Amino acid sequence: MAGHSKWHNIRIRKGKQDAIRGKMFTKMAREIIVAARLGGGDPDANVRLRTAIAKAKENSLPRENIERAIAKGAGDLDGENYEEIVYEGMAPGGVGVIIEVYSENRNRTVADLRHAFTKCGGSLTENGSVSWQFMRVGKIQVVGPADEEELTLAALDAGADDIQATDEGFEVTAAMEMAHACSAELEKAGFKISQVEILWTPTNMAEPSEDDLGKVLRLLDMLDDLDDVKETYINAEFPEAMLQEA
Repeated sequence: MAGHSKWHNIRIRKGKQDAIRGKMFTKMAREIIVAARLGGGDPDANVRLRTAIAKAKENSLPRENIERAIAKGAGDLDGENYEEIVYEGMAPGGVGVIIEVYSENRNRTVADLRHAFTKCGGSLTENGSVSWQFMRVGKIQVVGPADEEELTLAALDAGADDIQATDEGFEVTAAMEMAHACSAELEKAGFKISQVEILWTPTNMAEPSEDDLGKVLRLLDMLDDLDDVKETYINAEFPEAMLQEA
């Protein structure tokens, strides 16, 4: 499993989806709140909100939870004022870790993150100490029937950098600042967008020992169990056998 793959996806493959369902609901609701706060409560005019709602529905988040989260983000209901914050850490074996969080209490979040890193033999580090080993890119998932040549031309015209076929359709890669605008242009051209994300992709891979990878695995589990953590990225790969045994 490549280090740039989001840890949430690894956990799903490990068969823990049912066990973390409640935490998934919490995190999806927070994404909706933040998306609505930043871009407004109308999903037709807010690509990020629209994709957050689609993901929530796909994972069976109840409709009333979705509507309440939109209302909180749009200011129609009182709610927590979540901030989007990025933290960096160093895991055993020199593995760099990027943690994206939604938090209304920075002190609590930092304490929880530091506890997880310390317990697993790593450390929470200063901003910039790890992120230089990553770059941020936009990923747009196009689903359903689509002509590859037409999509390629439309995506390049919209500012995309690359298009790759996937099992579900196509993945369009664009610069971080172009991702949502590119997605909007593709939708106008008639393509169906299932998701738009800004991801951290490693440019420098670590090579930890198997023992260190075991500690990293434990750390990632602990981080994902924190409600404040939205997503975690690493610059290392896990052997498939290790994931199957975990």
